[in-house]
Amino acid sequence: MPSAYDATPDDVATLLDGEPAYRVRQVWDGLYRRGLRPAEMTELPAPLRRHLDDLLPAALTEVARRTSDGGTTTKWLWELDGGGRVESVLMRYGGRVTLCVSSQAGCAMACSFCATGQAGFDRNLTAGEIVEQVVVARRAALPDRLSNVVFMGMGEPLANFDRVWAAVGTIHDALGLSARHLTISTVGVVPGILRLATEALPVTLAVSLHAGNDALRDRLVPLNRRYPLARLIDACHRYVEASGRRMSFEWALIDGVNDRPSDAAELAALARPLRAHVNLIPLNSTPGYPVRGTPPARVRDFARLVGDLGVRATVRVTRGADIDAACGQLAASVVQTGEAPSGEGQTGGAGPARRGEVGAPVRSRPRVGASTR
Repeated sequence: MPSAYDATPDDVATLLDGEPAYRVRQVWDGLYRRGLRPAEMTELPAPLRRHLDDLLPAALTEVARRTSDGGTTTKWLWELDGGGRVESVLMRYGGRVTLCVSSQAGCAMACSFCATGQAGFDRNLTAGEIVEQVVVARRAALPDRLSNVVFMGMGEPLANFDRVWAAVGTIHDALGLSARHLTISTVGVVPGILRLATEALPVTLAVSLHAGNDALRDRLVPLNRRYPLARLIDACHRYVEASGRRMSFEWALIDGVNDRPSDAAELAALARPLRAHVNLIPLNSTPGYPVRGTPPARVRDFARLVGDLGVRATVRVTRGADIDAACGQLAASVVQTGEAPSGEGQTGGAGPARRGEVGAPVRSRPRVGASTR
């Protein structure tokens, strides 16, 4: 199996055939409640620990770990078993601790401003590889409690729906996070949004919008040519009606591109009927899209315009800019610099992360500083 967290209780029971029945509970508790590798489960006999450590592998190997913002932001770059790299970012905001996880290695959405999209697609992550990111980060966050998980890292979550939803179920059931503290983000995969509306767990939906008309959105988000705004907004209405949850729109502010009064009016016209919250994100330029983000004063002006049009809008606080905490930045940085793996000249990290993944805005979304919904 790709990850220990892809194993089911029946799988663990099979591996423990011949052992007392309580061993299954011990191993399951060690993996999920305590976040331990089998080798660390000292209540098990040493030969059994060694046996299980081989059969229940860690899927993610830490390549790099960086911290910033006085230790409140930590980003990991992980290598997957068999190749491919992903990122995850842990962010502390007062009493809230949020983890941004990746759902794919790379991304096929090809959003023009996104570092991950510019790098192309490698493969989908398994449910266990996603969950392992959460387990590692939760342990790294101690003594604070991990309170929120957002699927806003590398990849398009709804293009990997089955595995992402399986991971959501495990995070909810085995790790104990409420569905209301889980957010799935998408650039507009309409069939995935409609399917999400039929699921039982009321997770939060976030749509990376970035443009309020099809001509501009076609340029920024190529998927819009398949699922134009009319279809996307209709799917959002169906999700809100079915789930009863408030959704959000993400809007990366690009200087002179989507930060004009007319853009604010188009955004408000789409968000207001949905009662959607708007997250405004100052864009960080990427080598493949060398534009600048909207200057701070105009970001505030844009937020005020949207608010005056009857839509609640907040400006996302940029986090981790000095550690390449935006989508795909750390992976690109390590490739360009030939940086040594963690433990070999890396800056310090937070907690005993082992094989896991990196999460902060790393998905096929704008190249923005690490942040949370």
